[in-house]
Amino acid sequence: MRLVSFIQVLLLLGIAAYLALVTLENPGVVRLPLPTGSGELTVPVGAGVAIFLGLGVLFATLLLLPGLWRERVRRGRETRLRRQAEDRLTATLQARLGSVVPTEVITDSEVTP
Repeated sequence: MRLVSFIQVLLLLGIAAYLALVTLENPGVVRLPLPTGSGELTVPVGAGVAIFLGLGVLFATLLLLPGLWRERVRRGRETRLRRQAEDRLTATLQARLGSVVPTEVITDSEVTP
């Protein structure tokens, strides 16, 4: 998991560096090349920052989602197993208490000092 976090940080730093480069070269308007290679998208710097920030958040979320999902499934499984064990122990205890033959209880009046 540390390797994934390290790669995530490196990629987010790369995105931030690209954003800084584009902002320095284009102070008023940002020209972003489209992934298809046909043309570019022209947006104000603030919108460019918001786009890259959104991409970074989406990327971080997608990296964290599998770990959070596995943790949720693990906790659910542990809760289910614990509940089953408690039910078995309760049933065993009730069976033991039900099979115990009541013994004679000595009252205070029968005890002589």
